[in-house]
Amino acid sequence: MDGLFTLLYPIEWVVAWIMTGAHWVFANLGFGEGPGGAWVIAIVMLTVVIRVALIPLFVKQIKASRGMQLMQPELQAVQKKYKGKTDPASREAMTRETMDLYKKHGTNPFASCLPILLQSPIFFALFRVLNSLGKISSGDLSAIGPIDQRVAHDIENSTFFGARLSEVFLQTDSLQARIVIIVLIAAMSVTTFTTQRQLTMKNMPKAALEGPMASTQKMMLYVLPLIFAVSGVNFPVGVLIYWTVTNLWSMGQQYYTIKRMPAPGSEAERLYNERKARKLAAKGIAPEAVAELEGPKATGQRVQPQRKNRKKKG
Repeated sequence: MDGLFTLLYPIEWVVAWIMTGAHWVFANLGFGEGPGGAWVIAIVMLTVVIRVALIPLFVKQIKASRGMQLMQPELQAVQKKYKGKTDPASREAMTRETMDLYKKHGTNPFASCLPILLQSPIFFALFRVLNSLGKISSGDLSAIGPIDQRVAHDIENSTFFGARLSEVFLQTDSLQARIVIIVLIAAMSVTTFTTQRQLTMKNMPKAALEGPMASTQKMMLYVLPLIFAVSGVNFPVGVLIYWTVTNLWSMGQQYYTIKRMPAPGSEAERLYNERKARKLAAKGIAPEAVAELEGPKATGQRVQPQRKNRKKKG
């Protein structure tokens, strides 16, 4: 366990510097020094900085998810082909063909989890920083980067609707703090559910909504919010604010991406095509004319070049 905390310390140091830097900016914009709302905004700004840094990974996640969706019919065909075959040769052939599909579509089953996995150390580092404020403030723990005894005291005594940023549901006697924490846990769970549903239900083709993988995704749709709801009673208020804001960011980011670049065959693509048709109709342009100008869509099959002077002999 000590080894894990040692690994987290550099991330805690970065988290501490981002928070104090954001606080310095907003304190100079008129929010004031010492305990106050500037520290709440600092946590929000920490979320924004982290999510902006993760945008390249988010793009990879979208591409990986889209690849997984598009390969579902082929994956189901492979599974059907080897259904009931338990001999080593068949299992090996099924694994090989499945890996070939991943390679063909440029995806893998773990790529879509990368942003969440990479956020986890940040999440735990923030948890550690907020959980250590009391001991740093009392002098029992050494400073974390710029968060020394004075700064820790200021953060610890900053409040969000009457709940201190370091307060935990199971460790506070304040009724007001507990009400605020319950509202934040509910917001965290609802935004987690909405984010997952937005991605799985609106941006997946019908073929991807069937089969074992789809069943797992549907199960996770309800399990993840439940996990957050149960574990939320152990999180400081500042962590709950961070996670709720990051979920809101994810919802907005996904909404923009799904609206502009929907997955082929999904409900989002149907709505996108309807909007596009309405815009063309308003300009007096027939969709058929645009399709004719654009030419046939690429199918992924390479067209073999033919020489002009090559003729068939009769």
